[in-house]
Amino acid sequence: MKTYSVQLYQPKLADKWNAFVSQSKNATFLFHRNFMEYHRDRYADYSLVVTENDKWVALLPANMLGNEIYSHQGLSYGGLLVMPNVRTADYFAILSAVCRYLIAHNFTHLHLKPIPRIYECCFSDEIAQALFVTKAQQTRSDLYLVVDKNEPYQPNRNRKRALKVAQELGIEIIEEAKYDSFWNEVLTPNLQQRFGVNPVHSLAEITQLAAAFPQQIKLVNAYLDGVLKAGCVLFIMPNVVHFQYSSGTDDRMDTAALDVLFDYVIQRYHSTHHVSFGNVSEQNGLKINQGLAYWKESFGAKPIVQTYWTLSLQNAHLLEAL
Repeated sequence: MKTYSVQLYQPKLADKWNAFVSQSKNATFLFHRNFMEYHRDRYADYSLVVTENDKWVALLPANMLGNEIYSHQGLSYGGLLVMPNVRTADYFAILSAVCRYLIAHNFTHLHLKPIPRIYECCFSDEIAQALFVTKAQQTRSDLYLVVDKNEPYQPNRNRKRALKVAQELGIEIIEEAKYDSFWNEVLTPNLQQRFGVNPVHSLAEITQLAAAFPQQIKLVNAYLDGVLKAGCVLFIMPNVVHFQYSSGTDDRMDTAALDVLFDYVIQRYHSTHHVSFGNVSEQNGLKINQGLAYWKESFGAKPIVQTYWTLSLQNAHLLEAL
């Protein structure tokens, strides 16, 4: 019978952590320590490393809040990261070892937000079975809209009409390395005006991250006669291109700058990547922003769901039955 050891992540383990992430079947660059560390001052990191005879077999990117552990709250998704060849029985034993470690350190609950399937390099649904067996409670469900790389790209008539307007106006699409103009002139003013919030990442943070991950984080802007009209920040994974941010100026409906920007990204990546338009849910999934959903669906995007779960560690012993 295999014996697993669990230890708290330490900065000296960063290189081994990153090497594991690069090979895991259910990880993206968001789990790279250079990405996770940008907001280390906001969260009390409690990431875990699982080993078998000193061999790394799993990671749990996480933070602590009180006496509860969370799939890292600074990341869009999380869960137990494992290699493609992990056996099902081993996965459950590894998760059981993690739970025992957390119980021994006086934690009461483990909050998980499993990575959506489109990001995985191969099937990785073990977590769903584990959540069922341990009677975990689903606490949230968000609806994401995604253009499926396995289906033809088919924008509807309204989008085609808008794209024709943009073409006639001569909207120019440019990939850029400097984020200042988009952040200060378009994105931040829009978020402030519409929602009274700032971007999750500050200008300094997104600039730092883009410099650290130049192949994974890209900015694409749309111009009319040299004037910035819209932009989007892309997070690029092996299977998915995700619109992390997208925004246009007040006349975006007249210029169709945002439409042509989305079309450009889809046309460029659709043959090899799912194109994720992001969340259209509000109030923890209890309400759908219908206008936003319609606009994204007009590009042919289809819904997928991301779920959030709370596992009471007093039920962790139920994993042993697996």
